[in-house]
Amino acid sequence: MRHSSEQFVANAHAALNDAQLQPVLNAVALFLPAMRTGVLAQTPDFEAMRDYAVRMKDHTLEHLDSYLTDFETRVTERGGHVHHAATAADLNRIVTGICAAAGARRVIKGKSMVGEETALNEALEAAGLEVVETDLGEYIIQQAGEPPSHIIAPALHKSKEQVAQLFRERHARGERDLSQVQGIVREARSVLRERFLAADAGITGANCLVAETGSVMLVTNEGNGDLCSTLPRVHIVVTGIEKLVPTLEDAGALHRVLCRSATGQVTSVYTTFYSGPRGAEDPDGPDEFHVVLLDNGRRALLGGKYRSMLRCIRCGACLNHCPIYRHVGGHAYGWVYPGPMGSVLTPLLTGLDQARELPNACTACGRCEEACPMRIPLPEHLRQLRDDAAAQGLTPPAWRAGVSAMMTLFRFPALYRVAAALGRPLLGWLSRHPALLAKLPLLSGWGAGRRLPVPQGHTFLGHWQKVHGARDPEQRL
Repeated sequence: MRHSSEQFVANAHAALNDAQLQPVLNAVALFLPAMRTGVLAQTPDFEAMRDYAVRMKDHTLEHLDSYLTDFETRVTERGGHVHHAATAADLNRIVTGICAAAGARRVIKGKSMVGEETALNEALEAAGLEVVETDLGEYIIQQAGEPPSHIIAPALHKSKEQVAQLFRERHARGERDLSQVQGIVREARSVLRERFLAADAGITGANCLVAETGSVMLVTNEGNGDLCSTLPRVHIVVTGIEKLVPTLEDAGALHRVLCRSATGQVTSVYTTFYSGPRGAEDPDGPDEFHVVLLDNGRRALLGGKYRSMLRCIRCGACLNHCPIYRHVGGHAYGWVYPGPMGSVLTPLLTGLDQARELPNACTACGRCEEACPMRIPLPEHLRQLRDDAAAQGLTPPAWRAGVSAMMTLFRFPALYRVAAALGRPLLGWLSRHPALLAKLPLLSGWGAGRRLPVPQGHTFLGHWQKVHGARDPEQRL
């Protein structure tokens, strides 16, 4: 599934024909936006929160190197270590090296999109380490051998019946009742408890990094992040360089928009700040504390037209409101970042030639930008990527021919009127024979499953001329 973004159309067709997946996606698409709407109705100052968060992140990105230096200084003063990874391979090498130096053999992980981005689990396992995901959703998809289908709900695409069957196959525990969610969660908790107690190293992501204190903010609803961070001898944080914020107050500002946008909560169940290894008087905590900061193409975005993507806080709100994601799910996008933000970020991080189909996975409805707490202009970025693809000659010949034909019609009004007059009866015929839409040359994908409305008995221009006695609407201006 990794790096198969160029197969989006084929993946989408498979998802649309998945009878088990479609009901799950429909249910979630109703639930998560409703949760967000409910909590925003109780937050009259949410727009002001968004404005502050956007200004703060733009300021941080403008002075990123300075804040990175401050953060590293504070972490070092507290006995921690900061590592810089230019590429995904560098991050995997650094983390594997930390585990080897500490003599770690068993690793537990909290959910981390950066870990997914670099395929960290595979790298650790190749080095002979045992790696167990401890977020319930991540644990489920690890057992299934699948990547996440959502940023905040990795196993969103799985029904409880599918998870129950998976646990019966993976856990040798005899007969037990897994018909209800409570039983499934109880079994996962029992299995993972043993992993927590036996782990040598714990790996987590970070929701933000605080420059003034050298702290890492971690937001979860399960508490597994805290167990990964405090029980093992070594705590390793893997995160992107864009996660910096200047102050604790700024971290609080991000927290307020993150929780409301991601899960429709005023606050998460667990929000923890980590600021180094265990001190002499601390009752718990790791002996070693490491933060690995990943670039992997992020610096290249700082000075360009896609810079606002570095404001993304991985809340998933754009996915929850996207009509495309609602119908095809996360795996169709082929990499770790799905939905509108993935359709922008994946081409930027992996190369537009590897993900040229993704910028076209958009209806331009604008719901993603409306929902984004960081006001990232996602539709505009998708249009920019389409322009980039055309400039690089990555668009298919049939696509270019179709656009050229449309532009010709728009440049010559008389020709447009002729085409409209001829097209109206054709559309009327196709509206009465919907099965033929799926058989049209070059339009079969667009026509499959679509039913055209019956056109009216006249065109708009014809109606205008009849009512106003003018050939063109512009003549009335």
